[in-house]
Amino acid sequence: MDIERKKYFKAINLRNVTILFLVSYFGIFVIYPIYKAFAGSLHNWNPLIDQYDFIGFDNFKSVLTNSLFWSSISNTFIFAFFSVLFRIIIGLGLAILLNSKLTKFKSFFRGMFYMPTITPLVAVSFVWMWLYNPQFGLINKVFDLDINWLKDPNWALPAIIIMTIWKDFGYATVIFLGGLMGLPEEVFEAADMDGANRWSCFRHITWPLLKPTTLFVVITSLISYLQAYVQILIMTEGGPGTSTHVISYLIFDEAFVKYNFGTASAMAIILFIMIGILTMIMFKITGENEGISK
Repeated sequence: MDIERKKYFKAINLRNVTILFLVSYFGIFVIYPIYKAFAGSLHNWNPLIDQYDFIGFDNFKSVLTNSLFWSSISNTFIFAFFSVLFRIIIGLGLAILLNSKLTKFKSFFRGMFYMPTITPLVAVSFVWMWLYNPQFGLINKVFDLDINWLKDPNWALPAIIIMTIWKDFGYATVIFLGGLMGLPEEVFEAADMDGANRWSCFRHITWPLLKPTTLFVVITSLISYLQAYVQILIMTEGGPGTSTHVISYLIFDEAFVKYNFGTASAMAIILFIMIGILTMIMFKITGENEGISK
């Protein structure tokens, strides 16, 4: 009895410590930063001169009437939309190929496709800057092009999107491959007996069953790409002009270059709200589709 009692109290203590740790971690690294950002957005805040004057919603008014903010929002959503779209298309396509019984060396290709995902973004950005170089870059040489990729306002953002897709499609490939490997084989065998071709199987069986996996990839990708910053800073520094200004870069510029922490906090709160709304919309759409399919 004493041994069982000791084990019981030990389990309770471990559980309490775990709960305390999780609550503390969530409070310190999630709740407090959100509170601090919201409080800062209501102040004229410059820590360098110890300025913290309450101004209400003036920062939000200033942000929402700033044309650069809206052009940055536009660039952010263009970047996120095409990056997510092609990440899913390429990732799902490669996952289907890797899941095929005809594909050999599945583990090798899975690791090879995932390798860019775990490569530091800073290193990848510098390599692609070399590839995009108009004089000796490999892309212009191979495809016989004459494009100044990162200095042309029409090509700078597409160039960063292409690099981002290349780096991240392996993530979607691995996630979709896991989803495909978990699908019931008997459903496909029954469809094959009924004479369904590959496109019919994909459209009516594979794609509907992969909707939860797709939702996961879309939401995690959106959250990541709406906060994209590193590749912008290294490859273009928001230029040429403001053609690659995205919201995260603008927030950084306001906070750590201009030291307008109040304005930067207001932008961060607006971005936080946008991500929350998009996530809820995605869940709602998926829930409605699942209800219709049932």
